[in-house]
Amino acid sequence: MESLADLEMVCRNNAVGERFKGYEQGMSEALIETFRKLRSEAPELFAAGAKRKSDFFRDIAGSRYLAIGEVVAQEAGLAFDLMLNVYDRSIIEVENRITGENLEEMILSALGRTLKEFPELSEVSAQVEGAVKDALKIELEETYVVGTGYGRARLPFSKEHIRSEILCHGLGAHVMYPNTLTVLDIGGQDTKAIQVDNAGIVDSFQMNDRCAAGCGRYLGYIADEMNMGLHELGPMAMKATRTVRINSTCTVFAGAELRDRLALGEKREDILSGLHRAIILRAMSLLSRSGGIRDEFTFTGGVANNEAAVDALKSLVKENYGEVTINIDPGSIYTGALGAATFAQRAV
Repeated sequence: MESLADLEMVCRNNAVGERFKGYEQGMSEALIETFRKLRSEAPELFAAGAKRKSDFFRDIAGSRYLAIGEVVAQEAGLAFDLMLNVYDRSIIEVENRITGENLEEMILSALGRTLKEFPELSEVSAQVEGAVKDALKIELEETYVVGTGYGRARLPFSKEHIRSEILCHGLGAHVMYPNTLTVLDIGGQDTKAIQVDNAGIVDSFQMNDRCAAGCGRYLGYIADEMNMGLHELGPMAMKATRTVRINSTCTVFAGAELRDRLALGEKREDILSGLHRAIILRAMSLLSRSGGIRDEFTFTGGVANNEAAVDALKSLVKENYGEVTINIDPGSIYTGALGAATFAQRAV
C-alpha cells in the first residue's frame, strides 16, 4: 500500500510539463480515479496466500494499472498512451525505493517482532535495540563500485569497474560456499556452466547466450502458455506421477509441443516435469563441456528457486557423477551481485 501511494504521487508529479500540455486537469482526475480503484482491490491481490501470477509489485500493480487506466482514460476521453507514458516514467523510481517512513523504523519494527518471537532474548532486548540504533547511525560512504549484468556496457564506468556475470557468479558462489569448484547459473537470459579455482577465480566456462532455451525466459513463456504464474510451475511439476519426454527446449516451438501434449491427454504436471528435466539436461550438456561437475557444486540464479528444477538437477547429477555436495542458497538470485561487491571490496 505504501508503494502504491508512492506510485500515485510520482505519477501525478510526472503528469505535467510540455508533453501533457492541455491535458493536465484530465490526467490528474484520471490518475486519482485509477489509483482509487487500485487501492480498493490491492489488499486482496497482495494478501498472503492470494492467488496471483507474480509476487512482484511492478508486475501486479502494472497489470492492474494498465487494465483500469485504459477504461478510465476511455471514459475521460483521454488518449491511453498518455497514461502509459506516465506509468513508464514513474515505475522504475518507485520500485527501487525503500518503502516505509524510514529505514530505521522498518528495522526496529522487524527487531520488535523478532524479540517477541524469541522470549529468551528478553533479558538482552534493550542491549540489542541499542546496538541496532547505533549501527543505523553509522554514515555509509561509497568507496568503490563494480557494475555487472546485461546492462554493464551502458554504465558510465571505466573498464576497471566492470566485471562479467561469469566472473561475478564464480566469485559470488565461492563467497557463499568457499569449497565451490563448479557453478551452474540459470538466470532469466542465459545459462552458464563455470569452473572456478580454490580462490573463486574462473578457470573455464560454457554459456548459451544465443538462445533463450533452458533459462528463466523459457519458463516464463511456458507459464504464459499455461496461464499460470511463474512461481506455480515448480510446485505443479512436483505433483507429477510420470515424466513426459519433451523433444524440444526451443522457446519458439515450446508452445506448439505443449499444446500437442495437452491435446493427447497428458496431464499438465507430467508435462511440466518433463519440461524441467529437459532444461536441466541442456544445462548438464554445458557443464560437461566446461569440465564436468566437481565437488562442491553450487547452483545459482533465479531457477535455483524452482523446486522441480532442483529436484531434476539432483537426480541427474547423482546419475552421472555420483555423490556430490550440491549447494543452493536461498539468496541464489543475489550471487552475481555478491561477486561484484566482493570485487569492489578487494579493489579497495
